[in-house]
Amino acid sequence: MEMVMSDFFPSERPSSANLPELSVSELAGSIKRTIETTYDRVRVRGELGRVTIAKSGHMYADLKDDKAVINTIMWKGSVGRLPFRPEEGLEVVAEGKLSTYPGRSNYQLIADTMNPAGAGALMALLEERKKKLAAEGLFEASRKKPLPAFPKVIGVVTSPTGAVIRDILHRLTERFPVHVLVWPALVQGDRAAAQITEGIEGFNALQPGGPIPRPDLIIVARGGGSIEDLWPFNEENVVRATAASGIPLISAVGHETDTTLIDYASDRRAPTPTGAAEIAVPVRSELVQAVTGQGERLMRGLTQTTRRHDRELTAIAARLPKPMVLLEARQQRFDYAESRLSKALQTAVLKKRSAFDQVGPRLRPRALETGLRQLTEKLDQSGKRLSSGLLRQKSVQQSKLETVSRRLEARGEQLRRRVGDTSATDQAADRLERAMAQRLSRMDDRLSRAGNLLEALSYQATLQRGFAVVKTRNGELVRASAPARSAGELTIQFADGEVEVSTGKARSAPSTPKPSSKKGEQGSLF
Repeated sequence: MEMVMSDFFPSERPSSANLPELSVSELAGSIKRTIETTYDRVRVRGELGRVTIAKSGHMYADLKDDKAVINTIMWKGSVGRLPFRPEEGLEVVAEGKLSTYPGRSNYQLIADTMNPAGAGALMALLEERKKKLAAEGLFEASRKKPLPAFPKVIGVVTSPTGAVIRDILHRLTERFPVHVLVWPALVQGDRAAAQITEGIEGFNALQPGGPIPRPDLIIVARGGGSIEDLWPFNEENVVRATAASGIPLISAVGHETDTTLIDYASDRRAPTPTGAAEIAVPVRSELVQAVTGQGERLMRGLTQTTRRHDRELTAIAARLPKPMVLLEARQQRFDYAESRLSKALQTAVLKKRSAFDQVGPRLRPRALETGLRQLTEKLDQSGKRLSSGLLRQKSVQQSKLETVSRRLEARGEQLRRRVGDTSATDQAADRLERAMAQRLSRMDDRLSRAGNLLEALSYQATLQRGFAVVKTRNGELVRASAPARSAGELTIQFADGEVEVSTGKARSAPSTPKPSSKKGEQGSLF
Protein backbone atom coordinates (compact mmCIF):
# COMPACT_ATOMS: atom_id res chain seq x y z
CA MET A 1 0.00 0.00 0.00
CA GLU A 2 2.71 2.39 0.79
CA MET A 3 4.37 1.71 -2.54
CA VAL A 4 1.16 2.36 -4.41
CA MET A 5 0.49 5.52 -2.54
CA SER A 6 4.06 6.71 -3.30
CA ASP A 7 3.72 6.10 -7.04
CA PHE A 8 0.38 7.79 -7.09
CA PHE A 9 1.65 11.18 -5.96
CA PRO A 10 4.07 12.51 -8.64
CA SER A 11 5.49 15.13 -6.32
CA GLU A 12 7.22 12.45 -4.32
CA ARG A 13 9.06 10.86 -7.42
CA PRO A 14 12.90 11.63 -8.10
CA SER A 15 13.81 14.20 -10.73
CA SER A 16 15.68 11.58 -12.93
CA ALA A 17 12.65 9.42 -13.34
CA ASN A 18 12.27 10.62 -16.95
CA LEU A 19 15.77 9.36 -18.09
CA PRO A 20 15.60 6.68 -20.76
CA GLU A 21 16.39 3.18 -19.71
CA LEU A 22 19.54 1.64 -21.27
CA SER A 23 20.55 -1.95 -21.45
CA VAL A 24 23.94 -3.04 -20.20
CA SER A 25 25.18 -3.58 -23.76
CA GLU A 26 24.00 -0.19 -24.86
CA LEU A 27 25.72 1.50 -21.93
CA ALA A 28 28.98 -0.45 -22.53
CA GLY A 29 28.91 0.43 -26.22
CA SER A 30 28.33 4.08 -25.44
CA ILE A 31 31.26 4.12 -23.04
CA LYS A 32 33.45 2.37 -25.63
CA ARG A 33 32.64 4.94 -28.30
CA THR A 34 33.18 7.82 -25.90
CA ILE A 35 36.61 6.56 -24.81
CA GLU A 36 37.77 5.73 -28.33
CA THR A 37 36.65 9.15 -29.57
CA THR A 38 38.27 11.04 -26.72
CA TYR A 39 41.51 8.98 -26.65
CA ASP A 40 41.90 8.15 -30.33
CA ARG A 41 45.73 8.28 -30.15
CA VAL A 42 47.74 8.10 -26.95
CA ARG A 43 51.39 7.53 -26.02
CA VAL A 44 51.91 5.77 -22.69
CA ARG A 45 55.10 4.99 -20.80
CA GLY A 46 55.22 2.22 -18.25
CA GLU A 47 56.67 -1.14 -17.21
CA LEU A 48 55.62 -4.37 -18.88
CA GLY A 49 54.08 -6.98 -16.64
CA ARG A 50 52.54 -10.40 -17.31
CA VAL A 51 53.59 -10.56 -20.97
CA THR A 52 51.77 -13.34 -22.88
CA ILE A 53 52.03 -14.09 -26.59
CA ALA A 54 49.18 -16.37 -27.63
CA LYS A 55 49.38 -19.11 -30.25
CA SER A 56 47.57 -16.80 -32.63
CA GLY A 57 50.51 -14.36 -32.40
CA HIS A 58 48.68 -11.64 -30.46
CA MET A 59 50.37 -10.22 -27.36
CA TYR A 60 48.57 -9.53 -24.07
CA ALA A 61 50.42 -7.58 -21.36
CA ASP A 62 49.99 -5.19 -18.48
CA LEU A 63 51.41 -1.69 -18.73
CA LYS A 64 51.85 -0.37 -15.21
CA ASP A 65 53.56 2.07 -12.91
CA ASP A 66 53.60 2.32 -9.14
CA LYS A 67 49.94 3.43 -8.91
CA ALA A 68 47.93 2.02 -11.85
CA VAL A 69 47.70 -0.78 -14.41
CA ILE A 70 46.38 -0.72 -18.00
CA ASN A 71 45.62 -3.88 -19.94
CA THR A 72 47.51 -3.71 -23.23
CA ILE A 73 46.86 -5.64 -26.44
CA MET A 74 49.03 -5.81 -29.56
CA TRP A 75 47.80 -7.68 -32.59
CA LYS A 76 49.91 -10.20 -34.50
CA GLY A 77 50.92 -7.87 -37.33
CA SER A 78 52.27 -5.27 -34.92
CA VAL A 79 54.05 -7.89 -32.78
CA GLY A 80 56.02 -9.08 -35.81
CA ARG A 81 57.36 -5.54 -36.36
CA LEU A 82 58.68 -5.06 -32.82
CA PRO A 83 62.41 -4.14 -32.77
CA PHE A 84 62.93 -6.07 -29.54
CA ARG A 85 61.57 -8.98 -27.56
CA PRO A 86 58.96 -7.85 -24.99
CA GLU A 87 59.82 -9.13 -21.52
CA GLU A 88 58.33 -8.60 -18.09
CA GLY A 89 59.97 -5.77 -16.17
CA LEU A 90 61.09 -3.89 -19.29
CA GLU A 91 60.16 -0.21 -19.41
CA VAL A 92 58.58 0.69 -22.75
CA VAL A 93 56.73 3.46 -24.55
CA ALA A 94 53.54 2.16 -26.22
CA GLU A 95 51.50 4.08 -28.77
CA GLY A 96 47.94 3.31 -29.87
CA LYS A 97 44.31 3.96 -29.05
CA LEU A 98 42.34 3.50 -25.83
CA SER A 99 39.34 1.20 -25.90
CA THR A 100 37.18 -0.98 -23.64
CA TYR A 101 36.27 -4.63 -23.41
CA PRO A 102 32.51 -4.78 -22.63
CA GLY A 103 32.67 -8.45 -21.70
CA ARG A 104 34.62 -7.64 -18.57
CA SER A 105 33.82 -3.96 -18.12
CA ASN A 106 37.46 -2.83 -18.25
CA TYR A 107 39.38 -0.50 -20.48
CA GLN A 108 42.53 -1.42 -22.42
CA LEU A 109 45.21 0.03 -24.66
CA ILE A 110 45.40 -1.36 -28.17
CA ALA A 111 49.02 -0.61 -29.09
CA ASP A 112 50.39 -0.72 -32.64
CA THR A 113 53.99 0.37 -31.81
CA MET A 114 56.20 -0.23 -28.81
CA ASN A 115 59.82 0.67 -28.11
CA PRO A 116 62.10 0.39 -25.09
CA ALA A 117 61.97 3.51 -22.97
CA GLY A 118 65.39 5.22 -23.19
CA ALA A 119 68.97 4.07 -23.74
CA GLY A 120 69.19 2.46 -20.31
CA ALA A 121 66.56 -0.09 -21.12
CA LEU A 122 68.03 -0.72 -24.56
CA MET A 123 71.48 -1.25 -23.10
CA ALA A 124 70.09 -3.68 -20.53
CA LEU A 125 68.32 -5.58 -23.30
CA LEU A 126 71.45 -5.48 -25.43
CA GLU A 127 73.58 -6.85 -22.61
CA GLU A 128 71.14 -9.66 -21.90
CA ARG A 129 71.01 -10.63 -25.58
CA LYS A 130 74.79 -10.49 -25.83
CA LYS A 131 75.15 -12.91 -22.92
CA LYS A 132 72.62 -15.28 -24.45
CA LEU A 133 74.30 -15.38 -27.88
CA ALA A 134 77.77 -15.64 -26.33
CA ALA A 135 76.60 -18.65 -24.30
CA GLU A 136 75.62 -20.32 -27.59
CA GLY A 137 79.18 -19.85 -28.87
CA LEU A 138 78.36 -17.42 -31.68
CA PHE A 139 81.16 -15.06 -30.63
CA GLU A 140 83.92 -17.67 -30.25
CA ALA A 141 87.23 -16.78 -31.89
CA SER A 142 87.51 -20.32 -33.28
CA ARG A 143 84.48 -19.68 -35.50
CA LYS A 144 86.06 -16.68 -37.21
CA LYS A 145 87.37 -17.26 -40.74
CA PRO A 146 90.49 -15.64 -42.22
CA LEU A 147 89.91 -12.92 -44.80
CA PRO A 148 91.10 -13.57 -48.38
CA ALA A 149 94.27 -11.69 -49.26
CA PHE A 150 93.16 -10.80 -52.80
CA PRO A 151 89.36 -10.99 -53.15
CA LYS A 152 88.06 -10.90 -56.71
CA VAL A 153 84.42 -10.15 -55.84
CA ILE A 154 83.18 -8.23 -52.77
CA GLY A 155 79.51 -8.20 -51.73
CA VAL A 156 78.21 -5.15 -49.84
CA VAL A 157 74.95 -5.20 -47.84
CA THR A 158 73.89 -1.59 -47.30
CA SER A 159 71.57 1.13 -48.53
CA PRO A 160 72.24 1.85 -52.23
CA THR A 161 71.35 5.54 -51.85
CA GLY A 162 73.50 6.51 -48.86
CA ALA A 163 77.01 7.92 -48.67
CA VAL A 164 78.33 4.65 -47.27
CA ILE A 165 78.39 2.76 -50.57
CA ARG A 166 80.03 5.72 -52.33
CA ASP A 167 82.79 5.85 -49.73
CA ILE A 168 83.41 2.12 -50.02
CA LEU A 169 83.55 2.16 -53.84
CA HIS A 170 85.83 5.22 -53.84
CA ARG A 171 88.32 3.65 -51.44
CA LEU A 172 88.32 0.29 -53.28
CA THR A 173 89.02 2.09 -56.57
CA GLU A 174 91.95 3.94 -55.02
CA ARG A 175 93.55 0.90 -53.40
CA PHE A 176 92.74 -2.21 -55.43
CA PRO A 177 89.87 -2.17 -57.98
CA VAL A 178 87.66 -5.28 -57.70
CA HIS A 179 84.19 -6.38 -58.76
CA VAL A 180 81.60 -5.15 -56.23
CA LEU A 181 78.05 -6.52 -55.80
CA VAL A 182 75.57 -4.40 -53.81
CA TRP A 183 72.60 -6.01 -52.04
CA PRO A 184 70.11 -3.18 -51.36
CA ALA A 185 68.80 -3.23 -47.79
CA LEU A 186 67.30 -0.85 -45.27
CA VAL A 187 69.71 -0.08 -42.45
CA GLN A 188 67.18 1.54 -40.09
CA GLY A 189 63.63 0.82 -39.08
CA ASP A 190 61.38 -2.15 -38.42
CA ARG A 191 62.14 -3.97 -41.70
CA ALA A 192 65.90 -3.36 -41.70
CA ALA A 193 66.88 -6.51 -39.74
CA ALA A 194 64.98 -8.81 -42.11
CA GLN A 195 66.50 -7.22 -45.23
CA ILE A 196 70.03 -7.33 -43.82
CA THR A 197 69.54 -11.02 -42.98
CA GLU A 198 68.27 -11.67 -46.52
CA GLY A 199 71.35 -9.96 -47.97
CA ILE A 200 73.80 -12.08 -45.98
CA GLU A 201 71.95 -15.32 -46.71
CA GLY A 202 71.46 -14.35 -50.35
CA PHE A 203 75.16 -13.87 -50.99
CA ASN A 204 75.88 -17.22 -49.34
CA ALA A 205 73.24 -18.91 -51.51
CA LEU A 206 75.05 -17.92 -54.73
CA GLN A 207 76.81 -20.86 -56.38
CA PRO A 208 80.39 -20.62 -57.67
CA GLY A 209 80.50 -20.38 -61.44
CA GLY A 210 76.91 -19.19 -61.68
CA PRO A 211 75.59 -16.24 -63.72
CA ILE A 212 76.11 -13.99 -60.68
CA PRO A 213 79.61 -14.43 -59.21
CA ARG A 214 79.79 -15.58 -55.62
CA PRO A 215 81.53 -12.98 -53.42
CA ASP A 216 84.84 -13.84 -51.78
CA LEU A 217 84.10 -11.32 -49.01
CA ILE A 218 80.98 -9.64 -47.56
CA ILE A 219 80.83 -6.15 -46.04
CA VAL A 220 77.79 -5.16 -43.94
CA ALA A 221 77.91 -1.38 -43.53
CA ARG A 222 75.98 1.69 -42.41
CA GLY A 223 76.87 5.14 -41.09
CA GLY A 224 76.69 6.37 -37.55
CA GLY A 225 73.56 6.97 -35.50
CA SER A 226 71.90 6.57 -32.14
CA ILE A 227 71.42 3.23 -30.44
CA GLU A 228 67.84 3.16 -31.70
CA ASP A 229 69.05 3.74 -35.29
CA LEU A 230 71.64 0.96 -35.02
CA TRP A 231 69.29 -1.46 -33.28
CA PRO A 232 68.61 -3.65 -36.39
CA PHE A 233 72.24 -4.80 -36.21
CA ASN A 234 71.59 -6.09 -32.67
CA GLU A 235 68.73 -8.37 -33.71
CA GLU A 236 69.17 -12.12 -33.27
CA ASN A 237 68.38 -13.00 -36.89
CA VAL A 238 71.12 -10.65 -38.14
CA VAL A 239 73.67 -11.96 -35.63
CA ARG A 240 72.85 -15.61 -36.37
CA ALA A 241 73.05 -15.06 -40.14
CA THR A 242 76.44 -13.40 -39.67
CA ALA A 243 77.77 -16.26 -37.55
CA ALA A 244 76.45 -18.87 -40.03
CA SER A 245 77.92 -17.15 -43.10
CA GLY A 246 80.25 -19.38 -45.08
CA ILE A 247 81.81 -16.31 -46.70
CA PRO A 248 84.16 -14.18 -44.55
CA LEU A 249 82.29 -11.09 -43.34
CA ILE A 250 83.41 -7.64 -42.22
CA SER A 251 81.04 -5.53 -40.09
CA ALA A 252 81.32 -1.77 -40.56
CA VAL A 253 78.39 -0.31 -38.59
CA GLY A 254 78.48 3.21 -37.21
CA HIS A 255 81.56 5.06 -36.10
CA GLU A 256 84.58 3.74 -34.23
CA THR A 257 82.91 4.15 -30.84
CA ASP A 258 79.68 2.40 -31.88
CA THR A 259 79.45 -1.30 -31.05
CA THR A 260 76.69 -3.69 -32.11
CA LEU A 261 76.25 -7.43 -31.72
CA ILE A 262 77.08 -8.05 -35.37
CA ASP A 263 80.61 -6.83 -34.59
CA TYR A 264 81.10 -9.78 -32.20
CA ALA A 265 79.77 -12.38 -34.65
CA SER A 266 81.59 -11.09 -37.75
CA ASP A 267 85.01 -12.34 -38.80
CA ARG A 268 86.48 -8.81 -38.66
CA ARG A 269 85.20 -5.47 -37.34
CA ALA A 270 86.00 -2.23 -39.13
CA PRO A 271 85.74 1.12 -37.32
CA THR A 272 84.06 2.76 -40.32
CA PRO A 273 82.78 1.71 -43.78
CA THR A 274 85.88 3.29 -45.31
CA GLY A 275 88.02 1.25 -42.90
CA ALA A 276 86.22 -1.89 -44.10
CA ALA A 277 87.35 -1.17 -47.66
CA GLU A 278 90.92 -0.70 -46.44
CA ILE A 279 90.81 -4.02 -44.58
CA ALA A 280 89.25 -5.86 -47.53
CA VAL A 281 91.94 -5.13 -50.15
CA PRO A 282 95.64 -4.24 -50.06
CA VAL A 283 97.26 -1.22 -51.74
CA ARG A 284 98.06 -2.17 -55.31
CA SER A 285 101.03 0.19 -55.65
CA GLU A 286 102.62 -1.20 -52.50
CA LEU A 287 102.16 -4.75 -53.81
CA VAL A 288 103.77 -3.85 -57.12
CA GLN A 289 106.70 -2.24 -55.30
CA ALA A 290 107.11 -5.26 -53.00
CA VAL A 291 106.98 -7.72 -55.92
CA THR A 292 109.50 -5.64 -57.85
CA GLY A 293 111.85 -5.60 -54.86
CA GLN A 294 111.53 -9.35 -54.40
CA GLY A 295 112.21 -9.89 -58.10
CA GLU A 296 115.36 -7.79 -57.92
CA ARG A 297 116.57 -9.69 -54.86
CA LEU A 298 115.85 -12.98 -56.63
CA MET A 299 117.80 -11.92 -59.71
CA ARG A 300 120.78 -10.81 -57.60
CA GLY A 301 120.76 -14.09 -55.69
CA LEU A 302 120.45 -16.09 -58.93
CA THR A 303 123.29 -14.17 -60.54
CA GLN A 304 125.59 -14.70 -57.56
CA THR A 305 124.72 -18.39 -57.39
CA THR A 306 125.32 -18.82 -61.12
CA ARG A 307 128.69 -17.10 -60.93
CA ARG A 308 129.78 -19.18 -57.94
CA HIS A 309 128.75 -22.42 -59.66
CA ASP A 310 130.53 -21.30 -62.84
CA ARG A 311 133.76 -20.72 -60.90
CA GLU A 312 133.45 -24.10 -59.17
CA LEU A 313 132.71 -25.83 -62.47
CA THR A 314 135.68 -24.17 -64.11
CA ALA A 315 137.94 -25.29 -61.28
CA ILE A 316 136.69 -28.87 -61.50
CA ALA A 317 136.92 -28.91 -65.29
CA ALA A 318 140.53 -27.74 -65.06
CA ARG A 319 141.38 -30.80 -62.97
CA LEU A 320 139.68 -33.23 -65.38
CA PRO A 321 141.67 -34.74 -68.25
CA LYS A 322 140.61 -33.82 -71.75
CA PRO A 323 138.64 -36.52 -73.61
CA MET A 324 141.03 -36.44 -76.60
CA VAL A 325 143.97 -37.17 -74.30
CA LEU A 326 142.20 -40.30 -73.05
CA LEU A 327 141.36 -41.36 -76.59
CA GLU A 328 144.86 -40.84 -77.99
CA ALA A 329 146.30 -43.94 -76.26
CA ARG A 330 143.47 -46.16 -77.51
CA GLN A 331 143.78 -44.70 -81.01
CA GLN A 332 147.51 -45.39 -80.96
CA ARG A 333 146.91 -49.00 -79.84
CA PHE A 334 144.42 -49.40 -82.66
CA ASP A 335 146.88 -48.04 -85.22
CA TYR A 336 149.60 -50.43 -83.98
CA ALA A 337 147.19 -53.38 -84.19
CA GLU A 338 146.18 -52.39 -87.72
CA SER A 339 149.80 -52.14 -88.87
CA ARG A 340 150.69 -55.51 -87.30
CA LEU A 341 147.69 -57.10 -88.95
CA SER A 342 148.75 -55.89 -92.39
CA LYS A 343 152.28 -57.19 -91.89
CA ALA A 344 150.99 -60.51 -90.61
CA LEU A 345 148.85 -60.84 -93.72
CA GLN A 346 151.80 -60.23 -95.99
CA THR A 347 153.94 -62.66 -94.02
CA ALA A 348 151.25 -65.34 -94.25
CA VAL A 349 150.97 -64.86 -98.01
CA LEU A 350 154.73 -65.14 -98.41
CA LYS A 351 154.79 -68.32 -96.35
CA LYS A 352 152.02 -69.86 -98.43
CA ARG A 353 153.79 -68.93 -101.66
CA SER A 354 157.04 -70.41 -100.40
CA ALA A 355 155.29 -73.64 -99.49
CA PHE A 356 153.61 -73.68 -102.88
CA ASP A 357 156.91 -73.16 -104.63
CA GLN A 358 158.32 -76.16 -102.81
CA VAL A 359 155.37 -78.41 -103.62
CA GLY A 360 154.79 -77.12 -107.15
CA PRO A 361 157.56 -78.98 -108.99
CA ARG A 362 156.24 -82.25 -107.69
CA LEU A 363 152.79 -81.71 -109.10
CA ARG A 364 151.59 -82.46 -112.58
CA PRO A 365 150.86 -79.52 -114.80
CA ARG A 366 147.12 -80.11 -114.86
CA ALA A 367 146.97 -80.86 -111.18
CA LEU A 368 149.31 -77.95 -110.70
CA GLU A 369 147.01 -75.63 -112.52
CA THR A 370 144.00 -77.02 -110.70
CA GLY A 371 145.69 -76.76 -107.32
CA LEU A 372 147.05 -73.35 -108.21
CA ARG A 373 143.61 -72.18 -109.19
CA GLN A 374 142.07 -73.59 -106.02
CA LEU A 375 144.83 -72.12 -103.92
CA THR A 376 144.39 -68.80 -105.65
CA GLU A 377 140.66 -68.89 -104.98
CA LYS A 378 141.29 -69.77 -101.33
CA LEU A 379 143.82 -67.00 -101.10
CA ASP A 380 141.32 -64.54 -102.60
CA GLN A 381 138.58 -65.70 -100.21
CA SER A 382 140.93 -65.49 -97.25
CA GLY A 383 142.01 -62.04 -98.34
CA LYS A 384 138.41 -60.91 -98.63
CA ARG A 385 137.52 -62.39 -95.23
CA LEU A 386 140.61 -60.86 -93.73
CA SER A 387 139.82 -57.47 -95.24
CA SER A 388 136.21 -57.61 -94.09
CA GLY A 389 137.32 -58.74 -90.61
CA LEU A 390 139.83 -55.92 -90.51
CA LEU A 391 137.11 -53.43 -91.43
CA ARG A 392 134.75 -54.88 -88.82
CA GLN A 393 137.48 -54.78 -86.18
CA LYS A 394 138.23 -51.20 -87.12
CA SER A 395 134.52 -50.33 -86.91
CA VAL A 396 134.21 -52.06 -83.52
CA GLN A 397 137.25 -50.27 -82.17
CA GLN A 398 135.95 -46.95 -83.51
CA SER A 399 132.55 -47.63 -81.86
CA LYS A 400 134.29 -48.44 -78.58
CA LEU A 401 136.25 -45.21 -78.82
CA GLU A 402 133.05 -43.25 -79.40
CA THR A 403 131.36 -45.03 -76.49
CA VAL A 404 134.27 -44.21 -74.20
CA SER A 405 134.14 -40.59 -75.38
CA ARG A 406 130.42 -40.33 -74.65
CA ARG A 407 130.94 -41.88 -71.22
CA LEU A 408 133.70 -39.39 -70.45
CA GLU A 409 131.47 -36.51 -71.54
CA ALA A 410 128.58 -37.87 -69.43
CA ARG A 411 130.92 -38.23 -66.47
CA GLY A 412 132.04 -34.64 -66.92
CA GLU A 413 128.41 -33.50 -67.08
CA GLN A 414 127.65 -35.42 -63.86
CA LEU A 415 130.61 -33.74 -62.21
CA ARG A 416 129.31 -30.38 -63.40
CA ARG A 417 125.86 -31.10 -61.96
CA ARG A 418 127.37 -32.27 -58.72
CA VAL A 419 129.26 -29.04 -58.24
CA GLY A 420 126.56 -27.89 -55.83
CA ASP A 421 127.25 -30.97 -53.65
CA THR A 422 130.92 -30.05 -53.11
CA SER A 423 130.14 -28.10 -49.97
CA ALA A 424 128.14 -31.05 -48.62
CA THR A 425 131.09 -33.39 -49.33
CA ASP A 426 133.52 -31.04 -47.60
CA GLN A 427 131.22 -30.82 -44.61
CA ALA A 428 130.96 -34.62 -44.47
CA ALA A 429 134.77 -34.87 -44.68
CA ASP A 430 135.14 -32.36 -41.87
CA ARG A 431 132.66 -34.26 -39.72
CA LEU A 432 134.52 -37.55 -40.45
CA GLU A 433 137.86 -35.97 -39.55
CA ARG A 434 136.50 -34.59 -36.28
CA ALA A 435 134.90 -37.95 -35.44
CA MET A 436 138.21 -39.80 -36.12
CA ALA A 437 140.14 -37.31 -33.99
CA GLN A 438 137.69 -37.72 -31.13
CA ARG A 439 137.83 -41.53 -31.39
CA LEU A 440 141.65 -41.51 -31.47
CA SER A 441 141.67 -39.21 -28.43
CA ARG A 442 139.36 -41.55 -26.52
CA MET A 443 141.48 -44.60 -27.43
CA ASP A 444 144.64 -42.75 -26.39
CA ASP A 445 143.06 -41.96 -23.02
CA ARG A 446 142.05 -45.58 -22.52
CA LEU A 447 145.54 -46.76 -23.44
CA SER A 448 147.11 -44.31 -20.97
CA ARG A 449 144.82 -45.46 -18.17
CA ALA A 450 145.54 -49.12 -18.96
CA GLY A 451 149.30 -48.43 -18.98
CA ASN A 452 149.10 -46.68 -15.62
CA LEU A 453 147.13 -49.60 -14.16
CA LEU A 454 149.58 -52.12 -15.62
CA GLU A 455 152.52 -50.22 -14.19
CA ALA A 456 150.85 -50.09 -10.77
CA LEU A 457 150.15 -53.84 -10.78
CA SER A 458 153.46 -54.91 -12.40
CA TYR A 459 156.21 -56.51 -10.30
CA GLN A 460 158.69 -54.09 -11.89
CA ALA A 461 157.55 -51.43 -9.46
CA THR A 462 158.26 -53.86 -6.63
CA LEU A 463 161.80 -54.44 -7.96
CA GLN A 464 162.38 -50.68 -7.86
CA ARG A 465 161.82 -50.78 -4.11
CA GLY A 466 164.72 -53.27 -3.53
CA PHE A 467 163.12 -56.66 -4.09
CA ALA A 468 164.38 -59.32 -6.53
CA VAL A 469 162.92 -62.22 -8.52
CA VAL A 470 164.67 -65.61 -8.35
CA LYS A 471 164.33 -67.97 -11.32
CA THR A 472 165.89 -71.24 -12.43
CA ARG A 473 167.83 -71.58 -15.68
CA ASN A 474 164.57 -72.71 -17.27
CA GLY A 475 162.79 -69.53 -16.21
CA GLU A 476 160.70 -71.07 -13.44
CA LEU A 477 160.08 -68.96 -10.37
CA VAL A 478 161.70 -70.07 -7.11
CA ARG A 479 159.46 -69.31 -4.16
CA ALA A 480 161.23 -71.33 -1.35
CA SER A 481 164.78 -72.08 -0.15
CA ALA A 482 164.68 -75.85 -0.80
CA PRO A 483 164.20 -75.56 -4.60
CA ALA A 484 166.84 -72.82 -4.63
CA ARG A 485 169.48 -75.12 -3.00
CA SER A 486 168.70 -77.99 -5.33
CA ALA A 487 168.59 -75.89 -8.50
CA GLY A 488 172.34 -75.39 -8.64
CA GLU A 489 172.23 -72.38 -10.97
CA LEU A 490 169.84 -69.48 -10.49
CA THR A 491 169.03 -66.20 -12.21
CA ILE A 492 168.32 -63.24 -9.95
CA GLN A 493 166.44 -60.39 -11.61
CA PHE A 494 166.89 -56.88 -10.21
CA ALA A 495 165.28 -53.69 -11.36
CA ASP A 496 168.23 -52.82 -13.64
CA GLY A 497 169.18 -56.32 -14.87
CA GLU A 498 169.83 -60.00 -14.11
CA VAL A 499 172.64 -61.86 -12.34
CA GLU A 500 173.42 -65.59 -12.65
CA VAL A 501 174.62 -67.39 -9.51
CA SER A 502 175.52 -70.96 -8.50
CA THR A 503 174.46 -72.71 -5.30
CA GLY A 504 176.13 -75.63 -3.38
CA LYS A 505 174.62 -78.44 -1.35
CA ALA A 506 172.48 -77.49 1.56
CA ARG A 507 173.97 -77.66 5.07
CA SER A 508 172.13 -78.23 8.31
CA ALA A 509 174.13 -75.65 10.30
CA PRO A 510 176.24 -72.73 9.31
CA SER A 511 180.06 -73.22 9.50
CA THR A 512 182.93 -70.85 9.80
CA PRO A 513 184.63 -70.28 6.51
CA LYS A 514 188.18 -71.55 6.10
CA PRO A 515 190.92 -68.99 6.12
CA SER A 516 192.48 -68.42 2.77
CA SER A 517 195.82 -69.88 2.04
CA LYS A 518 197.14 -66.57 0.90
CA LYS A 519 197.01 -63.35 2.79
CA GLY A 520 194.76 -60.80 1.26
CA GLU A 521 193.01 -63.30 -1.04
CA GLN A 522 189.23 -63.57 -0.66
CA GLY A 523 187.87 -67.00 0.06
CA SER A 524 184.98 -68.78 -1.68
CA LEU A 525 181.48 -67.46 -1.14
CA PHE A 526 179.99 -70.93 -0.54
